[in-house]
Amino acid sequence: MKVTLENSLAKFSDKFRLSKEFTEECKKQIPGAYSRVSFNYGPHAIFVDHGEGQYIHTIDGHRLLDLNNNFTVNILGHNHSKISAALMEAIPKGFSFGNPMKHEKHLAEIICERVASVEKIKFSCSASESCLSAARIARAYTGKNKIAKFEGGYHGFIDDLQISAHPSPECLPGPDNHPAPLADSAGIPSYTIENTLILPQNDFEACEKILRENAHDTACVMMELQSGAGGVVVLDKEFVAGIRSLTSELGILMIIDETITLRADVGGLQKIYGVKPDLTVMGKIIGGGLPLGAVGGQAKYFNVAENGQVHLSGTHHGHPLAAVAGIACLEVMDKAAYDRLNQMAGRIKNELNQWADGNGYPFIVYGEFSFFGYAFTDKPGRQIKSHRDFWRYTNNDHILTFALEMANRDFFPVHRGQIALSLPMSDEDIDGLIMTTKEIVAGILG
Repeated sequence: MKVTLENSLAKFSDKFRLSKEFTEECKKQIPGAYSRVSFNYGPHAIFVDHGEGQYIHTIDGHRLLDLNNNFTVNILGHNHSKISAALMEAIPKGFSFGNPMKHEKHLAEIICERVASVEKIKFSCSASESCLSAARIARAYTGKNKIAKFEGGYHGFIDDLQISAHPSPECLPGPDNHPAPLADSAGIPSYTIENTLILPQNDFEACEKILRENAHDTACVMMELQSGAGGVVVLDKEFVAGIRSLTSELGILMIIDETITLRADVGGLQKIYGVKPDLTVMGKIIGGGLPLGAVGGQAKYFNVAENGQVHLSGTHHGHPLAAVAGIACLEVMDKAAYDRLNQMAGRIKNELNQWADGNGYPFIVYGEFSFFGYAFTDKPGRQIKSHRDFWRYTNNDHILTFALEMANRDFFPVHRGQIALSLPMSDEDIDGLIMTTKEIVAGILG
């Protein structure tokens, strides 16, 4: 049966009608009905009552296989027994002090042991804050002002970095090899935009030219090895190696944002790439589902924080409950756990791509680990090498229709063409995901 956006929207609003009603009620007190904007796809968000394992249960009474997992956070699924037990043991001791607790050191030890480039680490409440901390450290250490980032790369909603993460396909400023900075929100000062260099992904020649011309005043390059929020784009390993060599030569700090990609391997995606950045930003899974971010790196860069030059502090930084949850999560995530997640992702990608190729469908599943992208493209075999490719060659209406129809059939993906797996998922769950994807794609394209 033909699957259309109109039909999927109608079924969505009917199936999740209580969520629709509650959205309208929430708007009376909360702008937009909730404090995050990214959960609303289609006419309204889906409100959750509770989660258990790989599933979320909505206020409408439906159980959905969670392929969103709070935008990759819940790598162990929902209400994992070890995280819950750790929190229940910690809570009676108190959970908000003006003093440190031992948990922070324990978590720091785990991360420093796992991520080869991290010798020291500072915690915050979110990866957004830690991206800001990383940029501040880089500026203080180098004495330079500008930040370079990649077009389509998202590093939180802070002024310094919410530049050119989500420009629309109709407004791609500057040529492909020299993108111009564009604020993603009103309220970002013009001088912030002027101090931001925008780099094109997987185009080393263009990046080298931009960075050499601005090396005298560029403190850092911030990058994701596989991007997320602006659309999934995987950087070529040779390209990343070139950026590492170039930044070292020019005295520019290389910062890898592993907020999402730390779920790729025990040592992060940087281990798979064989690259050591100067600083690494982390978040999401390191808090086990509670708010926590971190910036880590070589010890010499943290001298500016230890000697008082750079101030990095907040009331809830290194919060003990977040640290306890993070410890429990990472202790479960051993090599076997990462391998299992990546094997599930590999099976999904291989089976669906072979099927799409065999049927001549312009549909792809791509990415390097258990967070990956899906896209309806302009032609079979299209490869996404940059965000401009994503914006130019993907069909947003089809992607939205797919996401709505997945929800209608009891799956909950990231609506912007992304899926994040969780460890509790079974072979039967993956079977169902693959079968349902085929049915929907065929219904849209057939």
